[in-house]
Amino acid sequence: MNGHGILDKLVVIDLTQFLSGPFASQVLGNLGADIIKVEPLTGDSSRTIPPYYFNGESGYYLSTNRNKRSIAVDLKKPVGQKVVLDLVARADVVLSNYRPGVLERLGLGYETLKSVKEDIILCSITGFGESGPYSDRPAYDMVVQALSGVMSLTGEEKGEPVRTGVPIGDLVAGLYADIAMLSALWNRSLTGRGQRIDISMFDAQLSLLSYLGTYYLLSGDVPGRQGKGHVSIPTYRSFQCSDNSPVVVTANTEAMWKKLCVCIGRSDLVERQEFETNELRLEHREALWVDLEDAFAKRPAIEWAELLNAAGVPAAPVNTIDRALNDPHTMARDMIDEMVHVLGGSIRLIGNPIKAEDSDPVPTSPPLLGQHTTELLAEMGYVESRIEQLLSEKVVLQCPEIDIVKNVE
Repeated sequence: MNGHGILDKLVVIDLTQFLSGPFASQVLGNLGADIIKVEPLTGDSSRTIPPYYFNGESGYYLSTNRNKRSIAVDLKKPVGQKVVLDLVARADVVLSNYRPGVLERLGLGYETLKSVKEDIILCSITGFGESGPYSDRPAYDMVVQALSGVMSLTGEEKGEPVRTGVPIGDLVAGLYADIAMLSALWNRSLTGRGQRIDISMFDAQLSLLSYLGTYYLLSGDVPGRQGKGHVSIPTYRSFQCSDNSPVVVTANTEAMWKKLCVCIGRSDLVERQEFETNELRLEHREALWVDLEDAFAKRPAIEWAELLNAAGVPAAPVNTIDRALNDPHTMARDMIDEMVHVLGGSIRLIGNPIKAEDSDPVPTSPPLLGQHTTELLAEMGYVESRIEQLLSEKVVLQCPEIDIVKNVE
């Protein structure tokens, strides 16, 4: 990472693979932290996920691993474990998404980490946490979406449950891990103590139940699939337009309700007794939706969105991914990063959503497997002969030098 970031000089040892952990560490790397990605000699398993690749690297891997340095180490060998402990001695945070007990079996448990760096912070992301009857279970995004109830809320009201289109089970756990790690760093600045953090993907998903979970706890009524609308606000939903595309409307106040009716040419709806309040509109929502659908069917979605926004009613067409990523606002917010790939050519990746006044880091290409192995070993004081020995004994792996430099200016 070049330039200046608000997390400059923060060193994170990233022992994670696949999605939740790499996403969490990338967020910190985007802000300038030195993320040292420790990979097995075979590499992060996400490096080979089909179907899209750039210079042989999976698009899946590229999406969550920029702004990092990679060292490839065999953690099953005691000498490899010693390499990692030497890294930890210079670090602030260790991030893991191994299942409970694995770090201990690898000789990298919290007590061992503390013995080499007393104030180290260890953050573990697991499917179900370090305790509880499911703690030993493996978990993936869709599993926690299903068990947490989130999947039961997703889909058409009378249809089958479906997973969300983005992997929120992984991503939200990663974001909670970031919040927890930064909170622990703040606490350490006050107390001088590190700590162990336990992040569960399942817990993170339960927290997303939000008001729907509270509605159940208050009433005992079980919410069903939310479809294209809102359980409490009948004018917070999508409506089909003349071009067979939907527009989403969020008229969630009385003032917006009245503006909505005027904008769509149905001021008469405001005067109808059954629509006088939000509670009455909710009670008579099926009849209300018939009238609104009829009005929205007269124009294309983009026109309605422009008219409604101009009238003070938040609205938007439902963009496909291509339209969203090429939207002028996306460009104005610098939400597409273009960078030179280490093997040549340029790649475009989703940008950093955190804009900070005193932070202007320059993004770097996701690393090749073991790209920085010898560099990091040298930084720790390993002499050249020792590095060569570790390489020859296959304790560590360095990607071939020629692969790193070819096609790069």
